[in-house]
This record gives sequence, structure tokens and C-alpha cells, in this order.
Amino acid sequence: MLTGKSILVTGGTGSFGRAFTRTVLTRYPDIKRLVILSRDELKQFEMAEDFPREKYPQLRFFIGDVRDIHRLQRALEGVDIVVHAAAMKQVPAAEYNPFECIQTNVLGAQNVIDACFDNKVKQVVALSTDKAAGPINLYGATKLCSDKLFVAANNMRGSRDIRLSVVRYGNVMGSRGSVIPFFLKKKHAGESLPITDERMTRFNISLKKGVDMVLDALERMWGGEIFVPKIPSYRITDVAAAIAPELSTEIVGIRPGEKLHEEMITETDAYNTIEFDNYFVILPSMRLWDVDAFIRKYDGRRCHPGFKYNSGTNTDWLSVEQLRDLIDTHVHSKPSENQGVSLSWTQNSSPMAASN
Repeated sequence: MLTGKSILVTGGTGSFGRAFTRTVLTRYPDIKRLVILSRDELKQFEMAEDFPREKYPQLRFFIGDVRDIHRLQRALEGVDIVVHAAAMKQVPAAEYNPFECIQTNVLGAQNVIDACFDNKVKQVVALSTDKAAGPINLYGATKLCSDKLFVAANNMRGSRDIRLSVVRYGNVMGSRGSVIPFFLKKKHAGESLPITDERMTRFNISLKKGVDMVLDALERMWGGEIFVPKIPSYRITDVAAAIAPELSTEIVGIRPGEKLHEEMITETDAYNTIEFDNYFVILPSMRLWDVDAFIRKYDGRRCHPGFKYNSGTNTDWLSVEQLRDLIDTHVHSKPSENQGVSLSWTQNSSPMAASN
């Protein structure tokens, strides 16, 4: 699928970009070029040490910002496929610096679209988030705006041979700034774990599955879809029990812009949503192609009226034991982020009551 292609990843030095790079270079060693576009020279230097030029001659590093349309124009010369992962994603930072978030997540998204149109890019997949469905904070609102831009861009492609789609998924296990590394640091310090609300739930996805979802979208996309993987949920109290059953918890209350449960497909979206075995597709509101042919090709079925995909009403849940195994597999392997904390369990360790 990617053999002989040139690919560019915006925000390529982030957690997703690194995992995507490793996967692509392993599965498709005959790609022509893989360009990492980001604005952080230190992260590029550190990533280049992990992917030495002698072993990975296809890899290129390009300093740039999606806010800079001229730099994007230069970076996209000769590129066939773009994966747009650059974003300002910390909810508190976005609330405090709203226009900075808008410039990156909204204006930057439009810059990517315009530069792709001008450089004959064939395929674009933009990464989204569950916070874009029924958003209540600025970050979610900007990502919803970004999703709309990439979907609607298919209406403006004219005679260009380009397709643009979106992949939307939930919390990536162990990503920087997320709850699991935060709880691991608290465990290491022997401090109580702050719980915003005992009822809180979240969707969970591994970096590997996130990368696989993007690669699947590149293979299946017709243009204008929002791909949503079927993934499990977890309870925040179960995460605490999995990481530090010996520590107490402290209820601190929901932060501004935070939900009890996340949605990836709202009840309103259900009318335009197709279900497949392992994922859903939210169709573009303006018809771009034969939906019935799309359903037949991939053996899908329309979602029933009133359907919604919510982390609190999900039918697939991670247990404490499963969370513990996943954290050991996907998070403990990053000692620099987790300060060497090990989830080794003694015979007398027992999960605490969730209400404590």
C-alpha cells in the first residue's frame, strides 16, 4: 500500500508520530520518503538518534509549523500522503490561551488542506479526538472544527485526485500528560491519587491500535469519512486500583471543560453512521459517493436511530487486571516518562474500595 510512496506526518515527533514512524519503516521498508514535520528541534534531534540515517535513509526531518502556510508548501513538495497529527491538545492550556489553540488546530488544519491541494497530495488522514463529539471545551470545539474542514474539503477538490478523511479515537494509553503517567508518578512519591469523580469513564486505545486505524483508513477511505474504532472503556477508579491499590484516593471534583463520560458518536451523528465489525464510519453530511456501494463493499450496516457511542454506556470494559497488564505492556516500557515505576504486585496487595 505504501511502497514507493512519500509520506509526511505533521506533529511527527509526538507519541503517535514516533509509533507511526516505527510501524511504517518496519512494515514498508520500500517507501520512498517519510518526512517528520514538527516545530521542536530538540524532539527532532532525539528522534533522529532513535532512527539513525544509516539504518533509515528514507527518513527526513523538517522544522516547521502548521501555522506557516509557506513552510508547509515547501515541506509537501513531492508528497503523496499526509497524516495530520499536529495539535495543541492540553485542555487547560487551550482554555487559558484560546486563540493560540485556534491558530494551531483550526487555521493550521486549513493550511494543511490548502498546501495539500497545491502540491497534488493524493490522500490525507487527520487525527481527531472523542472530545470533538458534543464538545464542551475549546480543545474539543477546535478539533470538531478541524474535522469539519477536512471532511468538507472533499467538496472543493474539483478535478484534483485527492481524498481527505478523519480518524477519531479516545484516550491513548500512557500518552504524555494523561492520567496513567500522572498516577504512576504519584505512586512513586507515595502520595494519594486525586480522583475527579468516582463515576468518570474514558475510552482507551493503545498507540499501536491508533496507528493501525490510520493505516486501515488509508486503505479503505473514499473521502469525507470519520473513522471511529470500537475500543473498550475504563473507570477512573479502576485505573487507580490497577496502579496503586495500596494508596488512598482523594475526590477533587471535575475540572473546567471536563466530562463525566466521553462520546465519539453522538445521537445526532447516528443517522449518518455505518457500523462495521471493528469500527464505525460517520458519513459526510453532503453525499460524495454511493453510500450503499460503500456499505456493500465493506459489509456494513446502518446504525439504528438513537444510537450513540459513549464511554459510560459502552458494552466493552477493561477490568482492573486487564488495565494492569496493559499498563505494564504499553506504559511501563517508557521508564523516562514514568520514573522507573514498576507495577509488580505482591501477594498482599488488594484493590481498595472505589469509594475510599
